Amino acid sequence: MNILEELNQNKVLLSDGAWGTFLQAKGMNPGECPELWNITHRKEVKDIAESYINAGSDIIETNSFGASRLKLSNYGLSDRVAEINESAASISREAAGNRHVAGSIGPTGKMLIMGDVSEEELYDNFKEQSIALEKGSADIIIIETMSALDEASLAVRAARENTKCTVIITMTFEKDPQGRFFTMMGVSPAEMVVAMKEAGAHVVGSNCGNGIENMIGVVKEIRAIDNHIPVIIQANAGTPEFIDGKTVFRESPEMMASFVPQLIEAGANIIGGCCGTTPEHIRKMAKMMP
Repeated sequence: MNILEELNQNKVLLSDGAWGTFLQAKGMNPGECPELWNITHRKEVKDIAESYINAGSDIIETNSFGASRLKLSNYGLSDRVAEINESAASISREAAGNRHVAGSIGPTGKMLIMGDVSEEELYDNFKEQSIALEKGSADIIIIETMSALDEASLAVRAARENTKCTVIITMTFEKDPQGRFFTMMGVSPAEMVVAMKEAGAHVVGSNCGNGIENMIGVVKEIRAIDNHIPVIIQANAGTPEFIDGKTVFRESPEMMASFVPQLIEAGANIIGGCCGTTPEHIRKMAKMMP
């Protein structure tokens, strides 16, 4: 069933958790290209996807967050975009079976406002990645961790206009001293909703940045302007702390799961995790789903 059909039946769906920190735990070294692991460490990548399926996820992402041409060029891999993204999607599809596979697309690190890149280059960058993810059997394109409306809009348009996938967009918000939420480029949740709907997004929401409790406020800001568009929330396991040379996330599976009912009450339709979350976090969240 198409994910939008499921959401129209008032189902609340569970997505997966962190990938980057999981890859590090499996031995990926600093400076390695995480997405190249789809080729060089296929089994380990599939193990991550399977661990989230076994924990109860309805949606499995792909190991392709930085697999755009502009990002892969940093590793001298810009000529392998199709290969890496198709592999990423096929690995998650093998693990997911008939559950949903969301092809992950992250920001390019380039800024239109600074003249780093043209609109055409950005659009083509996202088009190429989206097409490859769909070819590898993704049924969703999830554009994540965005902060600028112009880049996010181009990514959504590229995915909508060149694939048949459901398109999800999430931006990363921080809470200001007045309790309002903005991306680092000054975008509010309300501004995101208006712009991303205009670009063609099917689902909007937030990932990363916040622990799960703050995400309740983000959902409320979204729902204050739109009561209908599906909302996805993928929170970090708290704010990352650097302790004894390691990045530590303090929110336990039990603590994160305890906020699931409040997120649903606020209006979230898809809930999962981001940095620092594990299959155990997802397993505990699954027990709190209606």
